[in-house]
Amino acid sequence: MPAATGTRAILRTLGHPDYGLYTLGNSVSLIGMWMQRVSVGWLTWDLTHSGTWLGAVAFADLFPTVFIGLIGGVAADRLDRVRIIMACQATAMVLAAAMGVLTLTGHVTVGSLIVLVLLGGLVLGFNQPSRLALVSSLVPRENLTTAVAINSIVFNIARFVGPALAGLVIVTADVGWSFVANAVSYLAMLAALIAIRHRNPGAGRDLSAVRPARSGLAADIGAGLAYAARHPGIGPLLALHLVTSIMVRPVLELLPGFADHVFQGGADTLATLTSTVGVGAVIGGWLLARRSGTEGLVTLVLASTAGVSLGVLCFVATDVLWVGIAAAGFLGGVMVASGVGLQTVVQLAVSPAMRGRVLSLHGLIFRGGPAIGALMMGTAGDFVGLRWPLAAGAVVGLAMVLLVAVRAARLRAAIELPAEGA
Repeated sequence: MPAATGTRAILRTLGHPDYGLYTLGNSVSLIGMWMQRVSVGWLTWDLTHSGTWLGAVAFADLFPTVFIGLIGGVAADRLDRVRIIMACQATAMVLAAAMGVLTLTGHVTVGSLIVLVLLGGLVLGFNQPSRLALVSSLVPRENLTTAVAINSIVFNIARFVGPALAGLVIVTADVGWSFVANAVSYLAMLAALIAIRHRNPGAGRDLSAVRPARSGLAADIGAGLAYAARHPGIGPLLALHLVTSIMVRPVLELLPGFADHVFQGGADTLATLTSTVGVGAVIGGWLLARRSGTEGLVTLVLASTAGVSLGVLCFVATDVLWVGIAAAGFLGGVMVASGVGLQTVVQLAVSPAMRGRVLSLHGLIFRGGPAIGALMMGTAGDFVGLRWPLAAGAVVGLAMVLLVAVRAARLRAAIELPAEGA
């Protein structure tokens, strides 16, 4: 695609007022979230110097989505998504403030940290399906691919800026101020959502969805799972997403251990590695935002997912920091290509009436998979080092890509030209 055409697609998508407001508020909130995420990892490592505890805290952050995410998906299909997001943002703000107060007053323990992280994980897990599904209500269908990519760019700019700010705060002040900063950042998202609500009271609902008579919660969840499993395109790619999320993606949650034990650094090394992942992801997201249409999405997802496994193999094979930084940048780019490609596939191929539930399954895998993997690999890392478990996981990830690639033609037929309302 010509550069000018790609840039126009980005500007046209951001020009939709509701989506522009959402993106602005989301940008500030995500910077705060990444400040907290990196600071929680560093505080955990500082308190325990244990890969097991590092994995346990990551598990507490990410795994609650497995329990609450599908319920959040039903809520996203039934209720006003803007109201759900506002309630969750306000609750998360209170939890971040509590974490900051405990840390700054010297009363934080690894136990209290896990409890607060667990509660935050429950809130974010319930919130995630509504946030993902809301995007389709803020832009026309023809701009959806670009909007998903822009969201990824915003997320990964925050992944660059947030850790850099967190590293500065940890080195110059106290890690607790990162949590306070995150609490304040939620105000930007709340303000954006209030403005969207004022401009467009119907923005929180998908008006294109034909909603059947409401059934019970369990029946709604079961219907969403059955739909995803039976879909000839969404099902196999979600299975690939599950395997790689458990076996490969936990490299990010284990970066504090690599920064200390492998690269012999401190909080500044952790911030550098995390920020470099963000830089690579921003570049990858920008390139994806400039593409249009669905042609080539399956190839993109398969190639980039294979690239994630190869990037992890390169990262764990070295103890030279500049090589690790280069591998981290590559990882950022291919991770965002895989993630944006998969989410775009789901957004475009899913039936509107199932959007919240299927996206909740995507979010469940995105958060729950690394939680399981980080706990497994962090625990194994205390016995054999962090490198070997991740290397084995990367090999499994490559094998899964090859297994799914055998069905590539069928996936393309089901996804790249999906029937309306499929």
